[in-house]
Order: sequence, then structure tokens, then C-alpha cells
Amino acid sequence: MSFLISILGLVILLLAGDVLVRGAVNASLRLGVPALIVSLTIVSIGTSTPELLIAIGSVVNGVPGLAVGNVIGSNTANVLLVLGLPAMLVGLNTKNCDTRQSYWQMLAATALFVAIAFLTPITWLHGAILLGGFVAFIGHAVLTARRHQLASPKLASATLEVEGADPQMPWWRIGVYLVLGLVGLPLGADLLVSSATEIARHYQVSETVIGLTLVAIGTSLPELATTVAAALRRQADVALGNVIGSNIANILGILGVAAFFGDISVSQSVLQFDLWVMVAASLALIPFALGRRNITRGWGAGFTALYAVYVVYVLT
Repeated sequence: MSFLISILGLVILLLAGDVLVRGAVNASLRLGVPALIVSLTIVSIGTSTPELLIAIGSVVNGVPGLAVGNVIGSNTANVLLVLGLPAMLVGLNTKNCDTRQSYWQMLAATALFVAIAFLTPITWLHGAILLGGFVAFIGHAVLTARRHQLASPKLASATLEVEGADPQMPWWRIGVYLVLGLVGLPLGADLLVSSATEIARHYQVSETVIGLTLVAIGTSLPELATTVAAALRRQADVALGNVIGSNIANILGILGVAAFFGDISVSQSVLQFDLWVMVAASLALIPFALGRRNITRGWGAGFTALYAVYVVYVLT
């Protein structure tokens, strides 16, 4: 029953997150907020809301290991599974993608998190540092995109696509989306956190392990769907950028906010193993983000196989 409740909570989370993003996007556009700003802020933050609610719920309910496990597990899954599976299917032509700047930002965020993790527990002060880094990241992204738009407005307007945008959407439907999202997110998060805790206790495994596997894979499904769609459309820059941006948001935004709701302890097993797996997965992108190499089907199969081995090892 706990597994069924977990699946139900995850489905509610994903659906609620989607409708909340759609409602927020269209409300902002109807109020005159530029589409560029909406895509870089509301969409990127909104798609990370399920992970945020899970992290906050975990800390409030006294199972901070679930929050840490979710962030580390999601970042590992984003590289090895979310990029690996689509690359294994069709390959990703990443040699022409210029993600160097955002990749260096991801590595900096990862290094900051590693340093803070060894100061366990993660307090509100550490959270403020992480959150400050996230605000700086969003601000830099907005300014950079704005410069590109001013330099080439026609190209920017032609290529800019905002997820869930519908200029003709009536206000009543926007209101329904917002209400469903705001009600569904905390409900789904509560169901998932409580059932995941029960599963951990029943099988005598730590909440951190559940966060590293079940919750991490579940909350990475939106990124996986986006990356598969981008790979099929031959939009490798979207696929790679989606993973890099999500990893930055998980570390700086999710943990940064969650730390204000209580201290987050990091277990020795995570410090000795899982944290370094996440670092290794992040460094595995060097040939593609900095070396401009393609993520071929062979690389994709290798990434996916490594992730499968990691999950089996963690669970056993």
C-alpha cells in the first residue's frame, strides 16, 4: 500500500507542478511580463517545485536524509539516466552546443555544496549562501538572455518558446490551473514523503536511500520527458541545458530554501560515497560540455548502465 501511495503522490506532484507552471506562465504573459523573463524564471523555478516541496516536507517531518538523498540522487540521475537514456536511443549532437559558462556554474555550485555538506548539519546560514548563489544564477541568466535578445531580437523572438504558453487562455482557466497546482503540490508532497518514510522503516533502509532511488528517479521524470523530446527533435542544446540548469536549481535553490525550515544533517555514508558519485557524474560531462564531443549511443548506453549499477548497489 505504501508503494501505491508513493506512486499516487508522485503522480499528483507531477500533474500539479505542470498545471501550476501553465497557470503562472499564462497569468504572467497576460499581465505583460515578457516571455523571456517568464521562461527563465517562472518555468525554471516552477518545474523544480515538486523537489522543493519534498525537501521542505522531509525537513519539517524530521527526515532530512530524504531531502539530501533526493537532491544528490536527482543530480546523479540527471546526468547518467536523463542524458544517458535519450543518447542511447538516438544520440545527442552536443559538439555544437555552447554550454561552457553554465557548466562551469554547475561545477561551482557542486563544489560549494560538497564543502557545505562536510560542515553538517546544513543550517539556515548555509541555506542563505546557497540561495544567494541561486539568485545570482537566475539574475545572470536573465541579463545574458536579455543581451542576446537585444543583439538579435528577430532571432530571439523566433526561437523563444515558453512551456505552456497560450495567449488565448481565459482567466477562469488560468485560475483553475493555479488553484489545482497550489492544492495538489503540498498534497502530493505529503503523500510521497509519508509513504516513502513508511517504506524505509518497513524494509529497514534509511530515508536517504529512498531519496537517492525511488524519490530521485520519480522527480527526475519531467526532466527525462523533456530531454527525450529534445533528443527526438535533434535539440541537443535543450537537452544538455535542461540537465545543467536542473542540477544548479537542485543544489542552490532546493536545499537553500529547505535549510530555512530546519537543520539538514548529512550521513557519513553519503559523505563517503553518494556525494562523490554525484561529483563524478558531474565531471563526466567535461568531454561534452567543454570538449564539444557528441554524446553517442555508446556513451548513452554506458551512462545508463552505470546508473543501473549504482541504484542496485545502493539498494543492496
